[in-house]
Amino acid sequence: MEDIALVVAPHPDDAEIGMGGTIVALRKAGVRVVILDLSDGEPTPFGSPEVRAQETKAASGILGVSERILLGLKNREIYDTVESRKKIAEVIRSVRPTILFAPYWEDAHPDHVQASALVDAARFYAKFVKTDLQHEPWYPRRELYFLSTHIRVKLSPSFVFDISDHVDTKMAAIRAYASQFVQHAKNAERLEVIQSEARYWGGQIGAKAGEPFVIREAVRVMSARALFEV
Repeated sequence: MEDIALVVAPHPDDAEIGMGGTIVALRKAGVRVVILDLSDGEPTPFGSPEVRAQETKAASGILGVSERILLGLKNREIYDTVESRKKIAEVIRSVRPTILFAPYWEDAHPDHVQASALVDAARFYAKFVKTDLQHEPWYPRRELYFLSTHIRVKLSPSFVFDISDHVDTKMAAIRAYASQFVQHAKNAERLEVIQSEARYWGGQIGAKAGEPFVIREAVRVMSARALFEV
């Protein structure tokens, strides 16, 4: 059975900021990674739908991701509605991921808060049998939450993934969004913050760089040997 991960992001660049290094590691491990952007992220001061599409394509190439879907919800107006739940559920049923990644639920940006709730609901909707949803029912075995927030969350992660070998690629993918992090002087300062956060989380596990994740459900460990790999 193919290993598949579906990463759901409110806007282009959220996947890169929250778990760009992990995406690279997954790809190098042979995992099929699909990114679902709920909106195109526009309008912004220096961007446009066309520019963001080009930047997203460039960032995806840097990460090694060839499958990226734009759902087409409206930036700044993402809401947890039944219609949007169904749209995401249909993507889940089509992609059939083993692992589902969603934005952490606590944030200052309403789109991120709503997106997290949407993914939770869509995961449940995706397994419906008697429904008008397209594709066969599917239920991702695990849902993990990545951190890409607009507030200083006091987070106790379930685990931190070591991205020491991939942090440079992560930052290159973020810089591909030039309209957001190069032309926008205030956001340019954010690049150093993202790099510092990666170093901080890496320091928590004795590594050069890391990305934190949260899991709401208990994790099943099936072998004694796995305990020595944590």
